[in-house]
Amino acid sequence: MTETLLLKNARVIATMDDNDREIENGYILVRNNRIEAVGAADDCPDTADRTIDLKGHVVSPGLINTHHHMFQSLTRALPAAQNGELFDWLSALFPVWRNITPAMQRAASRTAMAELMLSGCTTAADHAYLHVNGITLDDSFQAAAEMGIRFHGARGAMSLGQSKGGLPPDELVEQDESAILKDMLRVVETHHDHSPDAMARVALAPCSPFTVTTDLMRDAATMARSLKVGLHTHTAENWKDLAFSQERYGMTPTEYTEEVGWVGEDVWHAHCVHLDDPGIALFARTGTGVAHCPCSNMRLASGIAPVRKMVDAGVKVGLGVDGSSSNDSGNLLDEARLAMLSARVRDQEPGAMTAREALRIATRGGAEVLGRGDALGRIQPGYCADIVAFRTDDIAMAGGQSDPLASLVFCTPPRVQWSIINGRVVIEEGHLLTRSLPHIIEEQNRMAEQLMA
Repeated sequence: MTETLLLKNARVIATMDDNDREIENGYILVRNNRIEAVGAADDCPDTADRTIDLKGHVVSPGLINTHHHMFQSLTRALPAAQNGELFDWLSALFPVWRNITPAMQRAASRTAMAELMLSGCTTAADHAYLHVNGITLDDSFQAAAEMGIRFHGARGAMSLGQSKGGLPPDELVEQDESAILKDMLRVVETHHDHSPDAMARVALAPCSPFTVTTDLMRDAATMARSLKVGLHTHTAENWKDLAFSQERYGMTPTEYTEEVGWVGEDVWHAHCVHLDDPGIALFARTGTGVAHCPCSNMRLASGIAPVRKMVDAGVKVGLGVDGSSSNDSGNLLDEARLAMLSARVRDQEPGAMTAREALRIATRGGAEVLGRGDALGRIQPGYCADIVAFRTDDIAMAGGQSDPLASLVFCTPPRVQWSIINGRVVIEEGHLLTRSLPHIIEEQNRMAEQLMA
């Protein structure tokens, strides 16, 4: 029997379609895992297998997180790493991360996913570059399947240790690059789904220019293109990152990305705080994407990325919460708010980014960055039913009823009330249905205590 889900009486539906339609008092009809119809209440169907009344709710496409390090949820607000810039912060945390186990990885992933989902996120990319003590990306895919989130696992790697001029301690890097490539192939063959509505996809993701060799960057790019999967890394995050590229490679980070074949529609780079004008032009010309992480960039004093300039040039931009050691939060709606505010501060221009532009980057922008623009990021017939709804009578939005959609971004981000991922209700009236939230928190705290001990 065909299953239908009817969402009706929504106060505002932000479709993010090509016309940027905002439908007041609207409905959405879902059949199985796809959106079948969207429109005004006058055209609403009479029946469905299940009907949810969204009176007093703002409805949006599910938010899309394009950059995370979920294992870092174990080391939030660690005292030794509270006040360092990127390189010092990493150096303080590397010795702690050396002791993370597969069980800790799974617990941290469930925590990160739950936090994201409760903020309205329906798709998340995790840049998993830590492979110690038997940790594999399988642990992250297991957690994603349990939580019910759409998941892009980026098989990261560090291979350039301190003895070879890199930043991480030698005991944290994977010494055998042929073994790294072999496992990348295994992860793709095991987990990647090429179908448009895939719940699981894989990208290849050597960590950064200061943690991997040039050979690994080139070999991963060759492999990714032969397998038709994405590529992801960190680029131009802070001034030490720039200095490292100049000293070791004799070029800017973006010149380096072009040199090793890391530009194109299948590539997205995290941070890009110090992307220069030639780099912006290169990314725009080649269709290369950017994962903008405003909170992490401010937390580590890396700077404010030139997002307005990127968007105006035609660069694909999505949002990322980054790891919870450099953000200490996994709230993607809050990230949209910070993207809007930081763009205004950078340009000292209150119109540098609007609330609707920030929400578009958080939804449709993220889908395009991940190569999913044909199936995710919009409330439009034929698209996957990834839909979230927020109450407009939340205390955070009290007094903001004249424009509830903008209030989502301007005001304190409320917790999502309803979340539907691939046609399945995973959050109902604010409650996570797929796993016990108290159990997730208890396990996370226990694992974090074990790690510190």
